[in-house]
Amino acid sequence: MLLSTLSFALMNALIKELNYYSPFQLVFFRSIGSLVFTTIFLKVNNISFRGKKMSLLLFRGIAGVISMVLFFSSVQYITVGSAVTLRYVAPLFAAILAVIFLKEKILPLQWFFFLIAFVGVVLIKDFDSSASTTGVVMAIGAAFFSSIVYILISKIGHQDHPVIVVHYFMAISTLVGGIGTLFYWTVPMSALDWILLFSLGVFGYFGQLFMTKAFQFGQAYMVAPFKYVEVVFTLSLGVFYFEEVYTFWSLFGTALVIVSLTLNVIYKSRKG
Repeated sequence: MLLSTLSFALMNALIKELNYYSPFQLVFFRSIGSLVFTTIFLKVNNISFRGKKMSLLLFRGIAGVISMVLFFSSVQYITVGSAVTLRYVAPLFAAILAVIFLKEKILPLQWFFFLIAFVGVVLIKDFDSSASTTGVVMAIGAAFFSSIVYILISKIGHQDHPVIVVHYFMAISTLVGGIGTLFYWTVPMSALDWILLFSLGVFGYFGQLFMTKAFQFGQAYMVAPFKYVEVVFTLSLGVFYFEEVYTFWSLFGTALVIVSLTLNVIYKSRKG
């Protein structure tokens, strides 16, 4: 999981570094790179590209690409650390959607954890010097559509191979990003930019791969909290590489979000 979070953090840093390209162009390169890996994997392992839950796979891909476009866009307005933190409030939305569509029960203490996370979001919004309303709304929108992804993956369950789920997501994202790129194409300025653009897909793929393996090898309640280390890695890159400035209160808000959602994961797993 730590390798996964590091891969995603490096991908986040590249998104910030390349933010002079349109979000659609970044989505295209992020997706097509991973699509190559998933296609090779499915072909080598003789796994059907069709999948068993096609309609759910398609909806998962659509919700995923909307979340990705919104997240990539938000990084152009706010610090990359804040954008990643705000995207991680997805479990809050997922819990509400699970109550409505999956008839799951949310325990009182879980609502308390979600309230703390909400307070953290407010602190980030009010005290992060870069936190434009547009960027914050986009990041929270990304979190909302990520929560839809969680619900759809839960519905898919073990009926489809994890790489099939990722493959559909990457295929739809490549298509959407490719269409958007036709209208918002910027010619890469150097060979280095070409390398960095294609690296988005490499880091994204290995982030997904290591995360999947982490959940296969370890118990969810032990592994899942380490996912939030991505915020720490990304914040560090924001401070030391991009020279982003975070106030005490915005960092405190970030800590509230991470701690409350981590406690929620552990509490829910043990109660389950």
